Amino acid sequence: MADHDRVIDAALGWAGQPCALATVISTWGSAPRPRGSQLIVHADGRFAGSVSGGCVEADILTLAGEVMQTGRAQLRRYGVADAAAWEVGLPCGGEIEVLVQPVSDSGFPPDLFPRIEAARAAGRSITIVTDLESGISREEAAAEPGGFANRYDPPRRLFVIGAVQIAQALTGIARELDVAVRVIDPRGRFLTAERFPGVVLDDRWPDEALAELRPDAASAVVTLSHDPKIDDPALIAALRAETGYVAALGSRRSHAARLERLDAAGLDAAQLARIQGPAGLDIGAIGPSEIALSVAAGMVRAWRAGA
Repeated sequence: MADHDRVIDAALGWAGQPCALATVISTWGSAPRPRGSQLIVHADGRFAGSVSGGCVEADILTLAGEVMQTGRAQLRRYGVADAAAWEVGLPCGGEIEVLVQPVSDSGFPPDLFPRIEAARAAGRSITIVTDLESGISREEAAAEPGGFANRYDPPRRLFVIGAVQIAQALTGIARELDVAVRVIDPRGRFLTAERFPGVVLDDRWPDEALAELRPDAASAVVTLSHDPKIDDPALIAALRAETGYVAALGSRRSHAARLERLDAAGLDAAQLARIQGPAGLDIGAIGPSEIALSVAAGMVRAWRAGA
């Protein structure tokens, strides 16, 4: 699964203007970006996204200009076996194959972007298949021989329950990962813009908020408040939805007590097993920032496993 948010946002903003779309269709070895990673280039030189973390982007920008002029897709492979690989900056030992298409009916039809955005907003994945011989893309369920399928999953979301100090660090990490973050806490003294600048704040009770927000497989719910009156309703709502990652802060003893309360509330063993508790990967974390890092790592691992 690749991160497509920035590319889709740029494509929608540049609708009707000449653009080219670059997509990583194959990787070998220690490639810097996964298959499906994309970069969109505007005719004036602006671009969004990445296909190599900066290694071959300069060459891709030049190629994108040629594709926009000719209206024909081009396929290019980069790797250390090629003398040119060092010139374009891919010395990491990996190889990538990149398809560059015009954003047009002869490549990546522009009407696919609104369809992708609509599906993702509805919490659905959508697959776009590209015929590598013609360079033309279309919406299909799967690729046939000679084709490449790229799946666009719903945007990743993180719902943090409890506006505590760990939440301050966790929201910062999540935003760096391009995860949409919302902090939910009915306690107004904790939930302030000064403590969480630039973050969406929600002062509803968590079960009410999550019922409306409908967390899906691309969502995470992390409870941090240490108050069962706030955390437990959030966990019940998250576990009754298709939430991809559910975690609760606390010691092993407090987690055992939590499981007893949730069992009494009617959740079954399979639902309770979905909770990562104590929250986060065991990295020996000390202090709010390291604990937040461990929680973010657990969240990413769960999403990768689900993908």
